[in-house]
Amino acid sequence: MRRYVALYFVIAFFLTSIIGGSVFTTYSQFIAEGPLLEKKEVYIPKGKSLKRIAALLYKEGVINSPSVFILGVRAAGNADKIKAGEYSFPKGASSKMVMLILASGQTYIRKFKVPEGLSSYQIVQLMNKAKGLTGTVERLPKNGSLLPDTYHYSYGDTKADMIARMKNAMDRTLVEVWAKRAEGLPFKTPKEAVILASVVEKETALKKERPLIASVFVNRLNKGMKLQSDPTVIYALTDGRYDMKRSLTYKDLRHESLYNTYYVKGLPRGPISNPGRAALEAVLNPADTKNLYFVANGKGGHTFSETYEAHKKNVKVWRSINKKVSQKTKSGVNAFKPKENSDKLPETSKEKK
Repeated sequence: MRRYVALYFVIAFFLTSIIGGSVFTTYSQFIAEGPLLEKKEVYIPKGKSLKRIAALLYKEGVINSPSVFILGVRAAGNADKIKAGEYSFPKGASSKMVMLILASGQTYIRKFKVPEGLSSYQIVQLMNKAKGLTGTVERLPKNGSLLPDTYHYSYGDTKADMIARMKNAMDRTLVEVWAKRAEGLPFKTPKEAVILASVVEKETALKKERPLIASVFVNRLNKGMKLQSDPTVIYALTDGRYDMKRSLTYKDLRHESLYNTYYVKGLPRGPISNPGRAALEAVLNPADTKNLYFVANGKGGHTFSETYEAHKKNVKVWRSINKKVSQKTKSGVNAFKPKENSDKLPETSKEKK
């Protein structure tokens, strides 16, 4: 059967290319290695004729000759089988391979990766840079409503659909993790869990630390202590639209905002980022500790402590590592930051037990 198909293709190619010169020369050009020096994606719009498709592929450097490509496609009976969409062509793909890829309809699937801890504003900015996503975002999604993950899409998919997918993913995930929550947590609704998870997400990039960070905040909430989280101050100052290029000051800690957990007791007014599944699971099943403090350890993680006295010693170690910290607080030092070379506590720390 294959022999007859091959014979038919050769005869058909002969009939269509005879007016253009040597049959074997034309056919050899059709199956010869193409000009691509590396893999390339090309979008074929809807409604394009074979002639225009060939011209586009030639312009993009995918094929050597539009006429040879057209002859080969027609000879193979694939002129009406080419579908619109974005296709990926490998290095050196022959015109015949290009034809088979287009006729298969297996379009190129793109990836949109959303890192944990971004604000909705930052996610939309990433989306605006994603090649192939169309349309506009009419209304900025609320922080905490989008699930960070890697999403697959095709060229021409809309940003509105992508937003809807991220929202649905967050809704499904929240239902799953909320059903498995531990007892005795200091919040009663999934929304409150998202708020705390958004803070935990900004405090550490280490997955193994999230349950420990969560335990500190849960313990503080249970004791009626302020969370005193630096990322909430940063959010209050930036609205989650950009990264601060400086360290926080004591003036920043006194900034009057319902998002600033040095200013308000309990949770901030709303989520300060879009937390991932791991952060959600961490706040709903925090580590079993009595820790109330943590400080950067200079190795990318944190040192935890149960008492303020132990915490002050850990802060001293951190400051010996980071000698540049003087009168300004560093974003890695969390909860009760005494001034350099002074045992006097800042005003925000007077609830110390």
